[in-house]
Amino acid sequence: MKNIIFILSLIFLFACQKDSATAPQSKQEKENPQQPIPTNQPKPLPEEIKTVSENTQNKYTWLKNYNIDDAIINRIPLPEGYKRIQVEKGSFADWLRHLPLKEKGSPVLYYNGQKKYKDVHYAVVDIDRGKEDLQQCADAVMRLKSEYHYSLNEFGKIHFNYTSGDKVAFDDWRKGKRPIVKGNKVTFSSPSGEMDNSYRNFKKYLKQIFTYAGTASLSREMKKIDMDNIHPGNVFIIGGHPGHAVIVMDVAKNSEGRTIFMLAQSYMPAQDIHILQNFNEKGISPWYTTDFENELLTPEWTFERADLKRFM
Repeated sequence: MKNIIFILSLIFLFACQKDSATAPQSKQEKENPQQPIPTNQPKPLPEEIKTVSENTQNKYTWLKNYNIDDAIINRIPLPEGYKRIQVEKGSFADWLRHLPLKEKGSPVLYYNGQKKYKDVHYAVVDIDRGKEDLQQCADAVMRLKSEYHYSLNEFGKIHFNYTSGDKVAFDDWRKGKRPIVKGNKVTFSSPSGEMDNSYRNFKKYLKQIFTYAGTASLSREMKKIDMDNIHPGNVFIIGGHPGHAVIVMDVAKNSEGRTIFMLAQSYMPAQDIHILQNFNEKGISPWYTTDFENELLTPEWTFERADLKRFM
């Protein structure tokens, strides 16, 4: 049930999920107790310089102006001795690294403009959250992946499955072909014959994806990978009832071969996408290390090593 009363969302704290056969369910979360914000953040290395790929600059369609100074790669420092892994210029990983952040100290806001009742974030990504209770955990992952391909006019690579298993592609949507949901059945209209590649139409497509897809469907569309191969754009995801998803925004290594990574999430109710603090290793926060044993503890969810997946 969409647009539930905000107060109720703080009372009934289940997990971020909306997976039914085809129709959305209420999105409710299970949150952990309030935790303090660490102050001992890592210092930037002298060699960390402002940089931008020619292929990624100005590829953030929702922004009127892009400032490289606000990019993740320039705003979030590395712990001493680490260097970011090399990624292909213009890739999704490169695009994620250059996502702009809101002004330092910005709070995480819910879709209705109210401030999130606890602080778990290091920084807030400068991207709209929408005005409806839709862009939650898996939705944020799908939003970022879709925005990347849209910026490159790679319309054929923008597609997701409803929880029913029915594939809904933007390539069809822009041609006027529409999914029709009736109970547990999904059918499709014939193309209208009119092509609409506009950003406004793209956002309409995302809205219905956020309504009828979730962690259960997205998890089935992804492939498990080993932690040794972690890469920006991978996702820690648990699909089901409940479920949650966080996306790997960046990865770095030191000379000893130790690997660290950065995570971002949205949650429930729908809220700003934000970089997560690491309350368990405050000395390297917001980075996490891959040498955890069984459980990856994030501020609002616990994952296992086997929960790491990539887009196919």
